[in-house]
Amino acid sequence: MSELQGKVAIVTGAAAGIGRAAALLFARGGASVVVADRVEEAGQAVVAEIAGEGGRALFRRVDVSSEEDCAGLVQAAVDRFGRLDIAFNNAGIAGHVSKTEDQGLEHWHRILGVNLTGIFHCMVHELRAMKAHGGAIVNTASVAGVRAAPYSAAYAASKHGVIGLTRSAAREYGRHGIRINAICPGVVKTAMAEELAAASVPGSTEALLAASILRRAGEPEEAAELVLWLCSDKASFVTGAHYMVDGGLTA
Repeated sequence: MSELQGKVAIVTGAAAGIGRAAALLFARGGASVVVADRVEEAGQAVVAEIAGEGGRALFRRVDVSSEEDCAGLVQAAVDRFGRLDIAFNNAGIAGHVSKTEDQGLEHWHRILGVNLTGIFHCMVHELRAMKAHGGAIVNTASVAGVRAAPYSAAYAASKHGVIGLTRSAAREYGRHGIRINAICPGVVKTAMAEELAAASVPGSTEALLAASILRRAGEPEEAAELVLWLCSDKASFVTGAHYMVDGGLTA
């Protein structure tokens, strides 16, 4: 495959799950990839895997809740590879499960700081780097961005916000040739999904799977394939959209 040949991509939350799968697909498609994550050992392992397949990648340790880190991430991509064409803003956290009244202000700010403000921090600098030549940005929202998520009010609010941010920015930057979309994963086999399941009411994950059309959890690669398509020229007429990748849970 060579649909991204010569492109430069950033992936946040790239050390595991959907981010890791996307980074590998980007590299296999011909892109140079900046693997960004807070976990250096796992992130460096993704870089090594890409290099082992003949691709080009570098690791950057990033906490997306820090605007300084996000600015440095984009600058590192430009310094190393000369430009920025693609960004997959995927880093996120689930937080704890509790009634809304018990979520707590500190927890609320932490969840929104990573899941929503973190994407905003990244986009500010990505957009500036892309304005001269265009590009594609994909943000990770969630099924919790389009439906209720009981006992996860902060998480749901952050993911609803991601969709609003995505659609608003798409309206602004289409004239610069920048396409901006979001994906909304359902139950996908990731460490964060396992963490949420463990903290939730027993049987709740099983209930979600039973309510979906396909009645199974998704693989990270299945979500990453959608990201790859959205970032490629095959999706050249697609912007301002949010795509469900949830096995039919929200159908």
